[in-house]
Amino acid sequence: MNSINRKQLFIASCLALLVTSLSFGIRAGILGTLGTEFGLTAAELASISATAFWGFPLAVIIGGFLVDVIGMKRLLVMSFLLHIIGIILTIVAKSYTGLFVSTLCIGLANGTVEAACNPLVTSLYTENKTTKLNHFHLWFPGGIFIGSLIVYFTSKAFGNSVGGINLWQLQVGVMIIPTLIYGYLFSKLKFPVTERVAAGVSTGEMYRSLLNPLFLCMIILMFGTAITELFTGQWIDVLLKNVSENALLLLTIETGIMAIGRGFAGPVVHRFSPAGVLLISAIFSAIGLYILGHTTGNTLFVGAIIFGIGVCYFWPTMLGFVAENLPKTGAVGLNLMGGAGMFAVAIYMMFMGGYYDRLVAGKLPVGAEMSTYANAATGSEMATAYNEAKKGAGPEIINVTMTIPIILIVAFILLNVYMRSRNKTTLRKTEALQTA
Repeated sequence: MNSINRKQLFIASCLALLVTSLSFGIRAGILGTLGTEFGLTAAELASISATAFWGFPLAVIIGGFLVDVIGMKRLLVMSFLLHIIGIILTIVAKSYTGLFVSTLCIGLANGTVEAACNPLVTSLYTENKTTKLNHFHLWFPGGIFIGSLIVYFTSKAFGNSVGGINLWQLQVGVMIIPTLIYGYLFSKLKFPVTERVAAGVSTGEMYRSLLNPLFLCMIILMFGTAITELFTGQWIDVLLKNVSENALLLLTIETGIMAIGRGFAGPVVHRFSPAGVLLISAIFSAIGLYILGHTTGNTLFVGAIIFGIGVCYFWPTMLGFVAENLPKTGAVGLNLMGGAGMFAVAIYMMFMGGYYDRLVAGKLPVGAEMSTYANAATGSEMATAYNEAKKGAGPEIINVTMTIPIILIVAFILLNVYMRSRNKTTLRKTEALQTA
């Protein structure tokens, strides 16, 4: 480790994750604009958004199996190239297909970043995994916060275009700058081997550890934590745009709270343990979603704050729990967790996109053609009816999603009981060995 500059590697990792999160924040902010410009339905928008989420698990799972073979540096070169290609293809997209392909490239790049950087962080900071994973992952909400602010303020300042160029194309182009910087930094730095390789854990032992019942339970729980955090964040502008004039600011507030919270993860994790933090997170998430789905006006900002506190520690603490309690699962274990989470979000997002369209259609007059209402002139009776339908459908989607953290509350109570029992057993065995 003497020749490894872990501070610079950590900074470069944070920049790579910043690009990943900027793609989420900017996409969330321009999703409605893309729908209008390309004439897309909510189901088509959901399909495009979901592409980033299923491209992510595809890359993170494949990368998880390759990282010990080809090394973390080569994976990050791949992520750099995919980010550049995806950003350029998004800027020049002219149709649904163009947006789909470009978003897939960015999703693959994002997954490759996670596949390399999560095991890199745990290898660099073996003594403090959960805290450093939280510090690393603060750049995910941090980047969404920055991205949503970029979209919000540039849209207020410039409208829809700048010098004949669509504003959304310039907003996407911002991501090229940190991409070039992280690509340059990683090209100059030396990388360590993964923690599993350094510890001498064999590949066979790693694969056997993946069948541990606790690991399998954490995979299932990752489905719920990822959906709660990422689906809501990615779709909050669409779901609440007709409820609040500042729906995008709700995302900005939520992610700002998340970034701040992850920065102070050390004392929180130390005080409550990873399992305890996950239980508290589920409780706050459920309360936040309840407020977002049942209120209007300024109370929505209270809901966004509480929800941000709730989902703040979900993703990095789930990974940290596995890294600390199931270390033999190695990089593959971490990446299977991330892949499982994003895969669940992709499936849920595609299902909810269609469900949202059906809810809106059900609130329009019987026999109404939704596309006719969607394209009605602003201020017309049909446009007003369409906006009212969306105003009712958005909170309903949030209320359905709220059932997930409620289930997680029960699951994490059981996890805390199990971990306390396990820790007591381990302590008794240690004391017996010391007195023997």
